[in-house]
Amino acid sequence: MAYFFLRLLPPRPTFPHDGSGEEMAAMKRHVEYWHRNALAGSAIVVGPVFEGEGAFGMAVVEVEDHAAALALADGDPIIASGFGFRFDVLPMPSIILRPPAV
Repeated sequence: MAYFFLRLLPPRPTFPHDGSGEEMAAMKRHVEYWHRNALAGSAIVVGPVFEGEGAFGMAVVEVEDHAAALALADGDPIIASGFGFRFDVLPMPSIILRPPAV
């Protein structure tokens, strides 16, 4: 298995603070998609990161290979929404995980 950092870049630097109703509905589908991937075990951590006037999204995933990481990114409904989001998919050669909570 391999680890990847997925960075979701928004369509503009001020997103999500100025998101339209349609964009926020697409974001809801995006969140549901990543919840399913977390439950399935491929997504380790997912969430927004606030930066400046806006935010970007991030996920750390454990998958078979780069093609599988790309497939996760491409399968995100926010990409198909046509609002201009895009992912950077970056390999993580090693990670340190905390032990599971008891």
